[in-house]
Amino acid sequence: MAFQTSKIEQQEVKLSKKKDKKNKIKLSAKEQKKLLEAEKIYREGVTSVRDIIAPASFKVDPRAVELNGKYLTTLFVINYPRYISVGWFSSIINYSSPLDISMFFYQVKTEVILKQLRKKVGNLEAQLMADAEKGAPRDPLRETALRDIEKLRDELTQGTERFFQFSLYTTIYADSKEELDRMVEKVESIFGSKLVYTKRALYQAEQGFNSSLPLGNDELQISFNMNSSPIATSFPFISSELTSDDGILYGINRHNNSLIIFDRFSLQNPNSVVFATSGAGKSYAIKLEILRSMMMGTEVMIIDPESEYKYLSDAVGGAYINLSLNSESKLNPFDLPRPTESDSRPADILRSSVITLKGLVRLMLGDLTHAEDSLIDRALIETYAKKDITVDSDLNNIDPPLMKDLEEILSGMEGASDLVIRLKKYTEGTFAGLFNSPTNIDVKNQLICFSVRDLEDELKPIAIYTIINYIWNTVRSEVKKRILIIDEAWWLMQREDSAKFIFALVKRCRKYYLGVTTITQDVNDFLGSPYGQAIVTNSALQLLLKQSPAGIDIVQKTFNLTEGEKYLLLEGNVGEGIFFAGNKHVALLVRASYTEDQIITSDPRQLLEIEASKKEFEAQMNSQGGEDNKENNK
Repeated sequence: MAFQTSKIEQQEVKLSKKKDKKNKIKLSAKEQKKLLEAEKIYREGVTSVRDIIAPASFKVDPRAVELNGKYLTTLFVINYPRYISVGWFSSIINYSSPLDISMFFYQVKTEVILKQLRKKVGNLEAQLMADAEKGAPRDPLRETALRDIEKLRDELTQGTERFFQFSLYTTIYADSKEELDRMVEKVESIFGSKLVYTKRALYQAEQGFNSSLPLGNDELQISFNMNSSPIATSFPFISSELTSDDGILYGINRHNNSLIIFDRFSLQNPNSVVFATSGAGKSYAIKLEILRSMMMGTEVMIIDPESEYKYLSDAVGGAYINLSLNSESKLNPFDLPRPTESDSRPADILRSSVITLKGLVRLMLGDLTHAEDSLIDRALIETYAKKDITVDSDLNNIDPPLMKDLEEILSGMEGASDLVIRLKKYTEGTFAGLFNSPTNIDVKNQLICFSVRDLEDELKPIAIYTIINYIWNTVRSEVKKRILIIDEAWWLMQREDSAKFIFALVKRCRKYYLGVTTITQDVNDFLGSPYGQAIVTNSALQLLLKQSPAGIDIVQKTFNLTEGEKYLLLEGNVGEGIFFAGNKHVALLVRASYTEDQIITSDPRQLLEIEASKKEFEAQMNSQGGEDNKENNK
C-alpha cells in the first residue's frame, strides 16, 4: 500500500506541474503584446555596436555611393591574360590613395571540372580535325587552348592544382565625384597595363560596397574561372627577395627568413642613410657592414663622434686617429688633392678647394656679409698664390699654406680687420693647435677611424668638415672601392654650408667608387634641412630601425611607409627595421655571429664583461708562466 500511495502522489505532482505550465502559457499569451512593447522601448534606449559604427549618412546613386561626405565606387575584374606574373597586384596594393580590396574564392569539385574539360577537349579536337580534312590553315588559338586544357587536366588529376571561381573587387574612395572619376581612370589604367580588364559596378554601387566590407558577403557574385597557380599571383602579401650572388649579408628577411645579401655598389649610387633612435642598434648594424665589407676588400673610413668604433678598429688592426686640441695628429684645411687622369686640371681643383674653404671659414667665423664673403674669396686665392699655387702650377710638388697665411693676407686688406680679429682665435688663440699646422697624417690602412670625442661641441662641426675634406682629397687622388661612414650626421645638417658640402659629396662620390653612409638619430634636424632630404633622395640604400614617436611622422612621409610599417618601426626590438635597396624594401633582422658580436658590441655591460674576461685570461696566463718558471728553476 505504501508503494501505491507514493506512486499516486508522484502522478499528482506531475499533473500540478502541467497545470502550472498551461497557466504560464496562457499568461504569456495575454501579455505578449505588452512585453514586446516594453522590450522595444528598452532597446531604443540601449546603444549597440551597430549604432556606433553605422554611418551618419548613406546615399546610393547609380555610379557611386555617398558615405558621410565621401564618394566611393567598386571595380570588379572580368578578364585576365593567359600569362600573369607573380606580384602583379602589388601596384594596386601600394596605390597611394585609400582602397578596399576583397577577394572571394569558391572551390569547384574536381570531378565536375574534369567532366567539363573533357567535353571541351572533344569539341576542340573535332574542330581541328574538321579543319584538317577541309585543308583549312591551322588555327594557333585553338591549338594553344587545347594544350592548356590538357595540361590543366593533368594537374587536376594529379592533385597539384585546384579549381576555383575567383572574385576580385576594388572599392575606391574620394572627396568628390570628379576626383572619384579621375581615380577610377588611374586604377583602371593600372589594371589595364597588366592586361587585366575591369568594369565599374553600375546600378550596383551599394552591393559593391557591401562586398568590400569585412563581412564576407559577396553581393556582386561576379567571378572568373581560375586554377590555384594564377590565383596565387594575385595574393597581396608578398615579400621582396634581396638575395644576390655578390655582396655582403645585411640581415635576415623577417617575412620569409631568407638572407638579405646585397652589393651596395651594384645600385645606381652606393650611398646609404641610417635613421634610428639611440639604442636601436644602428651602430651595431653599421659595424657589422664594416666588418663584412672589409672581408670583401673594401676600404673603410669612419668619422666617430663618440669613440664607438675604437674597439672595432683595435680588433682588426685599423688606424685610430684622435683629433683634439692637444693631440699630435693634425689636419691642414688648405691641402689639395693630387691630380688624376680624370681630374687633371689644376684650375678646377683650386677653384673647388677655394669653395670648400669658404664653407669652412663660415663655420669658423659665423655668418658673413656679402662684402666679407667677397674679401674671403679674394684672400683665399691670394693665400694660395703666396705659396706659388696658381691655375698653372704643378700640384704634385707644392707646399700648402696654413691658416696663419690667410690671416696675414686678410690683415693687409682694407675692411678685413673684423675678420682678422675673429680668425685669430684659430691661429693664435685657444683653437690654434688644431687648424694651423701642416698635415702629419698619412695612413695606409684598410680601416681608418677619426675620433672627435675630445673636442668641444663648438669645434666638432668644424673638425668633421675638415676631416671630410681630407678624406675627399684622398679619394680624388686615388680611385678605390671605399666606404665613408659619417656618424651623427645631424651635426653637419645644422649649418647650411656643411650640409651643402655633404650633399655635394654624396652627389659626386659615385664616379670615385666611394659610398657615403650617413647615420643620425635626430631625424627631425636631418630631414628638416632641404639638403637632408636631397641626401636621402641620392642614397639608394636606406636602413630604418626603431623610431621615436616624435619623428615617425616625418619618416613615414619621407619614405612613403604604410601604417603597418610605421608601427613596425615604433614597436620593433633592437636590430629590427626596414631595409630599402632601390625600389625594393623588406623587414630586416640584423644578426651577427658570436665572434662578430664580441667585436662590434656597444653595450657597456657586455664590454665590461669582455674586459673582465680578458683580464682573467691574462692573469691565468701570467700565473701559468710563473709556475712554468718555477719548474724550470727546479
